[in-house]
Amino acid sequence: MEKKGTSVFSNSLIWFGAGVSIAEILTGTYFAPLGFGKAMAAILLGHLIGGLMMFAAGMIGGREKKSAMETVKMSFGSKGSLLFAALNVLQLVGWTAIMIYDGALAANGILKTGAWVWAVVIGVLIVVWILIGITDLGLINKIVMTALFLLSVVLCAVIFGGGSAVGGDLGEAMSFGAAVELAVAMPLSWLPLISDYTCEAEKPFAATLASTLTYGVISCWMYVIGMGAAIFTGEGDIAAIMVKAGLGVAALLILVLSTVTTTFLDAYSAGISAESLWSRLNGKKTAVVVTVIGTVGAILFPMDDITGFLYLIGSVFAPMIAIQIVNFFVLKQDHFADAVNGRNLLVWLVGFAAYRYLMGIDLPLGNTLPDMLITGVLCWAVNRLCKAAA
Repeated sequence: MEKKGTSVFSNSLIWFGAGVSIAEILTGTYFAPLGFGKAMAAILLGHLIGGLMMFAAGMIGGREKKSAMETVKMSFGSKGSLLFAALNVLQLVGWTAIMIYDGALAANGILKTGAWVWAVVIGVLIVVWILIGITDLGLINKIVMTALFLLSVVLCAVIFGGGSAVGGDLGEAMSFGAAVELAVAMPLSWLPLISDYTCEAEKPFAATLASTLTYGVISCWMYVIGMGAAIFTGEGDIAAIMVKAGLGVAALLILVLSTVTTTFLDAYSAGISAESLWSRLNGKKTAVVVTVIGTVGAILFPMDDITGFLYLIGSVFAPMIAIQIVNFFVLKQDHFADAVNGRNLLVWLVGFAAYRYLMGIDLPLGNTLPDMLITGVLCWAVNRLCKAAA
């Protein structure tokens, strides 16, 4: 029997769940010192840049019916892609731990049973999501996403209901360019994942567009909730805001379910990427192992400031997707059958170094877009020159 594909609606639900995230709300609090107007502009611009890249990545996987790391082979070769598969697994294990840590800490702020207890609860629920499987989550996802939407509306109303800023010191403001980069970072972190879902879609273009738009809108909303919490309540701790508002059980549902629906994607894609490293691995079982590792990591290690982690992800995957976009859409080349494409790996290394260098320069549009332009043009030029010389 042919495996059923995922619908446009189910893909939208998946990425709605990815967008409703405590990590995104907490990241939004960093924007508050900029003031509401500049912060909103940075959030929207950053998500526009990141969303366009996310759409391009998703379309490659959707058209070719290949998972994210399988599409990387088309640009870097079957062996050359292993570098990115390994880095992707590592970043996803990191994300799994970070998300469980944030969710457990916030849940413990509402019902104090010990953060480690909440980490275990969240970890078990993620495993349940994994075992059910992406194509069989339909009814459960509909119920959970409806609850998350309603509870997020309530949280938004609580934060913005006062109508005026509390004033006071909101901390030192980052530059506008740094804020744009921090907004790009979240959609950028999903680049190595989106094709794991669009490759199973019945309608790749519609599913990719719906996924990107849904995630972009919801992610912006979460950033604004975090920013608004800091500006209008003077409080950066979302759990504390919920407790003061008397949300109680509803607050726990938001925190736990949003963590589960987001982290499920990290763990699931870690399993899919691991299969690219070693075909004998089972993606679902590996995802369960990743969840266990992430849970243990969340219990043992503090993970309060993730900005450095986000910028590291950007420096690895921004030049990677730039090469993929040029290779697939412009040059129309396929190196899947090659062992290693040395030219593109060398271009990626230059792009990685350029990103790290640009981090020391305050650019108005952040580092990602200039780095992608540099990497993309270099990729096109190198491949054209090599073709002409052959």
